[in-house]
Amino acid sequence: MRVGIDAQLVRGTATGIGEYVAGLCAALREAGTVEIVPLQSERLDPWRFDRRVLWDQLLLPRAAARARIDLLHCASGTMPLFAPVPLLATVHDVAFLRVQGHVRAYARAYFGSFQLERYRRARRILVDSHFSRTELLACGGIDPALVEVVYPGVAADLFSIRRSPVAAEQAFALALGTVEERKNLGVVIQALRAVPGLRLMSVGPFTPYHDECLARAREAGVSDRVEFRGYLPRAELLELYARATCALLPSRYEGFGYAAAQALCAGVPLLCADSSSLPEVAGPAANLPPDEPDAWAEALRALLASADSAEAAAAALRPAAIARFAWRTAAEAVAAAYVRALAESL
Repeated sequence: MRVGIDAQLVRGTATGIGEYVAGLCAALREAGTVEIVPLQSERLDPWRFDRRVLWDQLLLPRAAARARIDLLHCASGTMPLFAPVPLLATVHDVAFLRVQGHVRAYARAYFGSFQLERYRRARRILVDSHFSRTELLACGGIDPALVEVVYPGVAADLFSIRRSPVAAEQAFALALGTVEERKNLGVVIQALRAVPGLRLMSVGPFTPYHDECLARAREAGVSDRVEFRGYLPRAELLELYARATCALLPSRYEGFGYAAAQALCAGVPLLCADSSSLPEVAGPAANLPPDEPDAWAEALRALLASADSAEAAAAALRPAAIARFAWRTAAEAVAAAYVRALAESL
């Protein structure tokens, strides 16, 4: 079996989907049960809308035809209108149909309703969580028997991080993810006002929501304790995971929640919103209302007051998280889905 995987989002500022694709390709190669052909263009930046559409709809089908593959895995959440081979899709979330009403209409249409129609034509669909499966099926027109939950893996470099948290007077909370409205960073910025001394470090690409976060920080009088680092090289990110006092994920909507899984696998104390897929991924750590700054402030103060206990609890959860989010497990499930997709195409 020769499978092409859409790997264009590994290029440039690879966020959660890029990490998913890179990790999956590596794990499938290591397993050796499937011949993997990553499909990408070295010269095309996928982070501009027009270029993303060009890749999805023209260049990806052409690359699939040249690669002489048996199956195309559309692993980045978007699918072409036409393709020369059977298609399997990974649907990471349906946020553009649920919570992205603030983005431009053409983006909502392309990533939302247009892609939903494409999903209905896939041979098989993988989703990152049971929450995402429920959300996708609620959109209608998709056979539930074709939709499988496969939890993404977490990169092994997080498994081997040796924790060395900063001293109490240098404490900082790490918020990982694109700075966009649904990630809800503003709630923890407001919470900082009631947590003296704690710094907040945001790591991830910016959207216009970044300006709103800057304004909230000024209004709360905490601008000097909020740092936006943007997209960081991997080595710097791993260092932050090693040193952070805690990790925060206040999102209102996540199809999986890579930041939660990564924090658990790195042994970082985690405070997480009780929303969307996060209780499924983070378990008891996902217990905070996403839009109540006072609750986040109280949780942060409690964590700082018993930092050693929080660190020990995170260390105790780490082995189970590493086992649960190993890429080997995910790759086995994905390879089995490839076999089923090809059998259904006959």
